[in-house]
Amino acid sequence: MHQAYKEILDFCKTIPALPTAVAYPCSGFALSSAVEAAEVGVLEPILVGPKQEMLDIALKENLDISKYEIIDIENAHDAAFKAVELVRTGKAKSLMKGSLHTDELLSAVLKRDTGLRTDRAISHVFLMSVPSYPHMFLVTDAAVNIAPDLKTKADICQNAIDLMRLFTNQEPKVAILSAVETVNPRIQSTLDAAALCKMADRGQIKGGIIDGPLAFDNAISLEAAKIKGIDSPVAGDAHILLAPDLESGNILAKQLIHLSNAATAGIILGAKVPIILTSRADNVDSRIASCAVAAVTMYFKENQLESMK
Repeated sequence: MHQAYKEILDFCKTIPALPTAVAYPCSGFALSSAVEAAEVGVLEPILVGPKQEMLDIALKENLDISKYEIIDIENAHDAAFKAVELVRTGKAKSLMKGSLHTDELLSAVLKRDTGLRTDRAISHVFLMSVPSYPHMFLVTDAAVNIAPDLKTKADICQNAIDLMRLFTNQEPKVAILSAVETVNPRIQSTLDAAALCKMADRGQIKGGIIDGPLAFDNAISLEAAKIKGIDSPVAGDAHILLAPDLESGNILAKQLIHLSNAATAGIILGAKVPIILTSRADNVDSRIASCAVAAVTMYFKENQLESMK
């Protein structure tokens, strides 16, 4: 496990395990993810789904789930709504996706009267640690918002800033990514970047140092920025990379994972509680790290603390 995530996991050992409603963990991967996080003391899972099916999967995968609460719900749709209800009533403090579709889980989360909505848009963040980069950083949004408008991008940005501030005692530096580093009326992402920077100037986005538009090379390489004559407090030292849309964010994150040996963790922010969203392609360390990030996020929210540092 990369050092950045080891520090998060070590911190989790000093706080209570996070009671988490696991919605429909009806595959070996989904059930294993919850059990793995529980065994290292990060989560206290409540398994919501068809009991006999989960017991059969546990037997096949050699998992002991006898110590965890099981709520017997036959289908994925009802399991999603029951998992959300457990959070609303305070029995669970986080939500974890099992083997149901992400859209099915989020439909329960976003239900106006019975869901977990806040005044912000929900968004996904990848926490990434790359051997060639000096510190951990976030990529957002790579999994939820397909083509976010300016208001949604502002929420995506604020969600990421709030999370990053838990892991650093300084204002995180946010790079608003585009293909170029100048404002071009024909490229909407550059107009959005300029507007986001002005929103930060006016206090509509708080807690971070924001610059854009920045091409990816300028965001992560000070040398590239100098060659192009870019004077930016963010260039070469970005803590948050805000992608123009889901496609570019997803491609960027997966390139870093598969070509740059990035260690990752991923959660959804903007709801009343963090939502753990793991992928079948994730390794064990990544799955546990995602759960650990959710646990730390909720601990700091409940205790109104500011930073691990």
